[in-house]
Amino acid sequence: MGLPVSFEFFPPKTPEGVEKLRAVRQQLYPLKPEFCSVTYGAGGSTQEGTFNTVRDILAESVPAASHFSCIGATKASVREQLATLKAMGVKRLVALRGDLPSGYGAGGEFHYASDLVAFIRSETGDDFHIEVAAYPEVHPQAKSPESDLQAYVTKVRAGAHSAITQYFYNSDAYFRFVDDAYKLGVDVPVVPGIMPITSSTQLMRFSDASGAEIPRWIRLRLQAFGDDTASIKAFGLDVVTDLCDQLRNGGVPALHFYTMNQSAATLEIANRLQLS
Repeated sequence: MGLPVSFEFFPPKTPEGVEKLRAVRQQLYPLKPEFCSVTYGAGGSTQEGTFNTVRDILAESVPAASHFSCIGATKASVREQLATLKAMGVKRLVALRGDLPSGYGAGGEFHYASDLVAFIRSETGDDFHIEVAAYPEVHPQAKSPESDLQAYVTKVRAGAHSAITQYFYNSDAYFRFVDDAYKLGVDVPVVPGIMPITSSTQLMRFSDASGAEIPRWIRLRLQAFGDDTASIKAFGLDVVTDLCDQLRNGGVPALHFYTMNQSAATLEIANRLQLS
């Protein structure tokens, strides 16, 4: 049973990285992604790399979405970037508050992602499909689950068309989040973000930074494998394929893969799910 997919990449820092990512995309394109998104560094630090990668994807005849963060942005700078993206042929944006670069005060004219969403909508109408972030396990900086859900609702009401979640490994958290939002009258599609597990250390580091929960049983199994990368990858494929299966059976609209600019794990999961 097919299910729409999309992929996230980050802008490479070296010419070798650019070539490697080009090869990775070609390996993933047979899955016919709805779009590929490209991340944006803290404070917009990778803007040029982000836009270049977006251009490359569009040139390969695949829809590309640019991440767009409001930290440190002004209305004038956002207006300019929106014009650039529109001229490039971008039809989809992932609007985020974004991460603060270290040692950086909260500058700029936008304090919340909802402010950015509202501004993009007022400036460009329906030119862009606007995605926002959702946190089934609560944003790490949220004061409470209630305030986090309210922040999400505010973003959607500001004009978002759909949402992509932070990655998670507990499907109940996702379904609970969607139900809670629905009870507040928000029913835009919420696409689960999927993080393949290929390295324990990388996963622990990301999860500590992002507030994503790694269920205890997964954490303990990964620790037990030690440096046995083959076993970690095999276990990771089983866990994530099973998660995607639960989500598909629960009726999710699509799956968004955080590829980390790699193709092997995503391809294997899609193959097991018979998505292509």
